[in-house]
Amino acid sequence: MIRRRRGGRRYDGESTELNITAFMNLMVILVPFLLITAAFSRLAILELNLPGSSTEPVDRQDQTFQLEVIVRTDKIEVGDRNQGLLGIYPNNADGYDYDALSGKLSALKKAYPSKTDAAILLESDIPYDTLIQVMDRVRIAEVIEDDSIVRSELFPDISIGDAPIRDGGA
Repeated sequence: MIRRRRGGRRYDGESTELNITAFMNLMVILVPFLLITAAFSRLAILELNLPGSSTEPVDRQDQTFQLEVIVRTDKIEVGDRNQGLLGIYPNNADGYDYDALSGKLSALKKAYPSKTDAAILLESDIPYDTLIQVMDRVRIAEVIEDDSIVRSELFPDISIGDAPIRDGGA
């Protein structure tokens, strides 16, 4: 006894062809868009270094000058870890004195042209915007020459850490 299906068609075991044209059109649009946005998001990343362990051996040549910028609520201190403070810049009426900080860092770069690393040490209640402003001043110096802004690299390898506690525990 032979059974027939309604409509008169028989199943021969062949599969129907899958139409993926709409999916391919979506991929043609989506892949370049994702590649373009990935390139732009990489430009917004600033790589930072964490301070090393104090038990690691230190090269004697690196002990000559170690720049530290300490940001406190009432001032910015620039110093050398081995020699001590090199400059103190108290807040003015507008807030932190970023111009004086930039001037000091430019002078230090002239004195130590091969130095590229610096440590920024912050007290616990420093706003994020202040950190970004200080990082920008430590990385790049901007000078106006002939009605144009000239940027020069100062100390691009930045480490971030906690500021030492002030004398007297405050």
